[in-house]
Amino acid sequence: MAVAWAALGVLAATLAGSFFYLGNKIDTLGTRLDARIDGLGAELRGAIDAQGARLDARIDAVGADLGSRIDALTARVDGLNSRLDEHIGGHRHTG
Repeated sequence: MAVAWAALGVLAATLAGSFFYLGNKIDTLGTRLDARIDGLGAELRGAIDAQGARLDARIDAVGADLGSRIDALTARVDGLNSRLDEHIGGHRHTG
């Protein structure tokens, strides 16, 4: 009977040691995983920021081009308005 209790004690100690070892192993792997996730997060933030900067530059360029086109069209409309005013003004004086 004492041998059975001794075997049970050894088995319990072995299981407790195994659980302690596995717990430490899991903690170590968790710490490494946290570090890798943080590193990937920083890398991803950098890539997103770079893409955002490129997109901002493209939007600014398109906006500048669009602004100059609108200014050119405005000048053309102003010229047409002026010609129309002259034309209409000529009819008022002859009437």
